[in-house]
Amino acid sequence: MEKLKARWGIKTNFQLVVIFIVFAVTGSMSVYVSAPVLKFLGISKDSMNHFLYYILKIIIVLPVYQVMLVGFGFIAGQFTFFWNFEKKMLRAMGLGFLFKT
Repeated sequence: MEKLKARWGIKTNFQLVVIFIVFAVTGSMSVYVSAPVLKFLGISKDSMNHFLYYILKIIIVLPVYQVMLVGFGFIAGQFTFFWNFEKKMLRAMGLGFLFKT
């Protein structure tokens, strides 16, 4: 745990627990929220191939997760950590042009 705390620049175990909880809640909620978004768009398992449906669901989950991660991080008082984490993740996905260095 000490290596992870040093890598992320975290000082306390409490802060680490809060960050883990935010990751868990965000992951679960982004998958949960993606179903109503797909339904709103008129996409269902019955209307298309199951494989294509799950590909679309993953495509919907990714941006929802990004937004929710920063939002839940803000609510948990860890906005700076999650904002920096988000920028690093987007750069790794090839979207670094969205942020100035």
